[in-house]
Amino acid sequence: MSIFRSESLCATADGHVARLVLTRPDEMNPFDENMHSDFVNALSVISTMPNIRVILLTSTGRAFSAGGDVGMMREVASDRERARRMIDNGYRLFLTVLELRVPLVCAVQGPAMGLGANIAFAADALVAVKTARFADSHVLMGLVAGDGGAVVWPQVGGMMRAKWHLLTGQPITASDAYAAGMITEVVDTVPELEPAAEAIAQRLAGLPPLAVQGTKKAMNQILLGRAREALQVGLMYELDTIGSEDMIEATTAFLDKRSPTFVGR
Repeated sequence: MSIFRSESLCATADGHVARLVLTRPDEMNPFDENMHSDFVNALSVISTMPNIRVILLTSTGRAFSAGGDVGMMREVASDRERARRMIDNGYRLFLTVLELRVPLVCAVQGPAMGLGANIAFAADALVAVKTARFADSHVLMGLVAGDGGAVVWPQVGGMMRAKWHLLTGQPITASDAYAAGMITEVVDTVPELEPAAEAIAQRLAGLPPLAVQGTKKAMNQILLGRAREALQVGLMYELDTIGSEDMIEATTAFLDKRSPTFVGR
């Protein structure tokens, strides 16, 4: 049964499982302004359905999500009000994910970057193809890693590992993330991914829902506590770097396919 559809994603329900699919494969499913709004709206609709016990998040194409849209970030650099609105929407999106009533199972088939990686690591179960890569590369774009990375990476991977990946933008493969305890399960090939994620979703859906939801809520209080400490602060620091000379240089160099030169302003 279809329950939500937009240009960015679609949501369906089958029994106790809602499936949320990112549907812009040609653009690598970026978390741009439209995706921010659509993602929150879809989760809000799903959350009103008492029969739903699990949400399964997947995507189409070779990438799970390319994260933020670099071209959009370049545009936002000269529009302070738009930048502030984007930051506010990012805060709302991440809290919506952490406050979900039911477990979120995420299936990652390819690169999960920026906010895409952070949403994946905020899930209650994460399945990935072993060659998939996760990265929060905000710093490489001259931006503070504000949209949830400072909340979830230390929780799933430990503070020292999180600092390395967030301060450098260095990706981690699903195989290495699994070995570090950051991922629930890895599979060898893309065709194996959705059956594995579906099996986890169905297992969770078959358990006592009040017990599962209460346990999830108790555990997510840890993430929500970290979010209250770090998320808004990180996003405000990110806002400070939007429009900086380094941010403009980083995004311009990325689009021009050249090496950037940073000046610290």
